[in-house]
Amino acid sequence: MPMNVPARPGALDLRPLSARSVVLSLLLGTHPPELPVRELVRLVEGFGVGGSTLRAALSRMVAAGDLRRTDTGYRLSDRLLERQRRQDDAVHPRTRAWEGDWEMVVITATGRGPAERAGLRARLTALRLAELREGVWLRPANLARALPGDLDRVAQHYTARPDRPARELARSLWPLDAWSTTARALLAHIAGAPRPADRLTAFAAVVRHLLADPVLPPGLLPADWPGAELRAAYTDYQRELIGEVRARVRGA
Repeated sequence: MPMNVPARPGALDLRPLSARSVVLSLLLGTHPPELPVRELVRLVEGFGVGGSTLRAALSRMVAAGDLRRTDTGYRLSDRLLERQRRQDDAVHPRTRAWEGDWEMVVITATGRGPAERAGLRARLTALRLAELREGVWLRPANLARALPGDLDRVAQHYTARPDRPARELARSLWPLDAWSTTARALLAHIAGAPRPADRLTAFAAVVRHLLADPVLPPGLLPADWPGAELRAAYTDYQRELIGEVRARVRGA
């Protein structure tokens, strides 16, 4: 299956966050993606990252091209702005009314090596397409976005109306019940995670999970789909996190 869900439904992928991961999580959720040094120090303090650890992490991230130094602080590099755009689309997907059409992408290029094939699969999955059979990718045409023009070099794309019932086809393409089960486990974990570091780790997992949401039309989703609830929880957390820290900085 192309979706990035845990092997066991409800099994949470809660990776401990390094200092680098903490900084990236904060900046990826900030608009514009820049924070003054003073605010950044206050933010990471709440997650157990000390000043010397932060300074070392920032130096490495600038050298690696993750961040660039500004007059007052640090900003995401241009290379990571695309990652922020994907995250923004996951949290606030742009959709349109669905009239029953499906996007279909058929791979036409041959002679590609394993790395190129894997890269193309990852790219099509990031576009929220799912593979019906080798080289044939589908999704309902309900996203307000165009396919990247450079895909024309390796694929042809069409508008299709499959004969198979849409709900049945969607369930065969995406493990919807597994995604829903994990989303509810994340919501339950968040509700019982009072420590700031635990909450940040959990919300980093929320973002990864939202990137795997197929964003299907409502009529194709199981009952009580938790996608909107998970997005609202993340949006509230980001607003609360940045607002509280900026209030502390102003009062310092």
